[in-house]
Order: sequence, then C-alpha cells, then structure tokens
Amino acid sequence: MTKKISSAMDVAKKANVSQSTVSRVFTPGASVSEKAKRKVLQAAEELGYRPNALARGLITKKTGMVGLAMKDIQNPFYHEILGMFSEKLRKRGYTVLFVYTENEEIQQEEINHFLEYNVEGVIVTDALLSSKVVTRLHDNNIPITLFNRYDKHLSCNSVYCDNIRASKEIASYLYAQGCEDIVFITGKINTSTSRDRQLGFTSYLKNKGIDAAILEGDYTYEKSYHVTNEYIKNNRIPDAIFGANDITALGALDALKNNHIQVPQETIVIGFDDIKMASWPSHALSTWAQPIEQMVNETIDLMLSEINRSKPRKVTLNGTFIHRKTTR
Repeated sequence: MTKKISSAMDVAKKANVSQSTVSRVFTPGASVSEKAKRKVLQAAEELGYRPNALARGLITKKTGMVGLAMKDIQNPFYHEILGMFSEKLRKRGYTVLFVYTENEEIQQEEINHFLEYNVEGVIVTDALLSSKVVTRLHDNNIPITLFNRYDKHLSCNSVYCDNIRASKEIASYLYAQGCEDIVFITGKINTSTSRDRQLGFTSYLKNKGIDAAILEGDYTYEKSYHVTNEYIKNNRIPDAIFGANDITALGALDALKNNHIQVPQETIVIGFDDIKMASWPSHALSTWAQPIEQMVNETIDLMLSEINRSKPRKVTLNGTFIHRKTTR
C-alpha cells in the first residue's frame, strides 16, 4: 500500500495554524513567531512533510538557490572555499547550485544551469567571465559577485585580498634579509590575483635595484617543480623564491629539497593563501594568509545586497604574513 504524501494543508490542520503560516515557516527570512514555528515543525516531523522548494519558488519567485562557478577544484584552496560557501549559505537559507567549468572562461551553455533553475545570484571564484555572459545574467536579473579577484571591465561585485600590498610586504622582508637573487613563480597570467602579486613584488624590488627572475608556474605544483628544477640546473641557487600561491611554493620547495638545497639557510621559500597543507610539519611553509572567512562572508553579503538592488561594489581586505620554517 502506497504511503500518503502529506501536504502543507495537512500540516496546517495538525498544527492548528493557517496554510500561509506553514508556508512562512519554510520560507527563508519570512516573519513567523517562535511558538508557531515550533508547532509547524513538530507537525511536519510527525507527518513526514518536506516542502517542495521548486514549487514554492514558482509561487514566491524566489528559489533560495545560489549559483557557484569554479574551475580549479583540485586546488586545495578552492576546495576549502567550496565547503565554506556551502555551509554559510545553508545557514542563511540558501542552497548551492555548483557548476564546474572545464574551460578557462565560463561558456554560454554552462550558465544555462543557472538560468534554468532561476538562481537568485551567482558567485564566481577562479573561472573567467565574458561581457556576454555577464550581460545575459544581468538581463535575467541575476547579480554576479567575483570572489578572490576583480575585473575592472565587468559590472560585478568583487571581494579580494590586497595582493599588491601583501606582495610588497613579502618583498620588503626578503630585501631586509639581504636577498638579491630572487625568483617569483607566477600563477595564471590572465588573473588579477597573479598580476597584482607580481606587480607589487617586482615593483618594490625594482625600486631597490633588484630585478626578480620571473618563472611561469601556472598555479600548479607540477609546473612550479619543473621550472624551479630547471633554474637550479643552470647552476643558480636563488636566495629566495616567492610562489604566487601555496601550491606553487610547495612545488618549488620540493624541487629545492630534492636538489639538497637547505631551506631556509640557502633559499627562503614563501607562498600565498595559507592552505591547510602549508601548516603540515612536513612543509611548514611560510605564507601570506588571506582572511578567507571574512572574504566569504563579505561575498555573500554583497551578493544578497545586490539581490535587493544595491549597486555593485568592490571590497578589498588585508591578510597576515605567517612565518614558519621556510623563512628565517
């Protein structure tokens, strides 16, 4: 015998409240008294009632869904970010619709998922956006917030660390240590994060009469390990290496260790992000820690405020230099 599926009307009858009260209890942000809420939730639990979010969205025009687009899911930094966004949005009554993009730039067909489910906002981490994609989302009243980067050509909210200031502070530290043969291993050259970190770092050193060597690392362990190994093979042991992110720095660190170069006695190594791996005893990597939780909170706040018709804004936050065993 098929079990009867309880409806909102059944819950209302059992809790002795109106059907609209039941609807408000299961609508994020709706006003309802604690007493009524307890009665409805208890009745729903006893009846096994589960609200249909998509059906409710057709009525309220609000789906309670937020789109999250990401490319580099293998990077531990963004893996941690995905979990944090999911948790914090859930606490605010939103569900995450995750889209993994295989291309450097989000394609038109990939945003169809966001449009089909009528998400209330979109957060983009490391994937690139074209003006056409932004226009299409905006035409459908879907606001966009960029996380950990910005794009001055796009009308989007953005939250990011002050990468120029951070990299200048790292360069200042290395200069104070007497380092002269200094290497910067880049991230993806088409991202604001890598460009700003390189700009701040090299411009500070340039003013001190030092030209840093630039090696292309692409934000990956493998590429960083390879370019560091090649640099060493040319009979050059650098005084210091600054990686555009922690994964890059860890690749350089392992290349140095495998060539029996002592860190930090012979070569200082510094990363950026402070992923969990950086603090592992086997690495103990010195790095610039971004205020991740604050960045995530600011991103969500900006996205929700734009849903309520605020103008796009840019938020820049600072971080902290974490010294571990790869610096003196």
